[in-house]
Amino acid sequence: MASEQKKEELDARARQGETVIPGGTGGKSLEAQEHLAEGRSRGGQTRKEQIGHEGYQEMGRKGGLSTTDKSGGERAAEEGIEIDESKYKTRSS
Repeated sequence: MASEQKKEELDARARQGETVIPGGTGGKSLEAQEHLAEGRSRGGQTRKEQIGHEGYQEMGRKGGLSTTDKSGGERAAEEGIEIDESKYKTRSS
């Protein structure tokens, strides 16, 4: 692990717009670049673990129906597409 001084130096360079972590492009701090380098899909993976495979699929169906004018829920209601939101519930361990 980098020393505290090295971390501060890298953080300062990142705040000036330099990419200091491979894959951390766009991060405005050392921590942000580290998170970006870990991968952008982690948030989705966490949600999938929380609500399960079926819930995640339903959420995707609803999101796929959204347009710039209407939310996915509004459009599903208009077109008679059934979205089972009971599948969204967080799984208990």
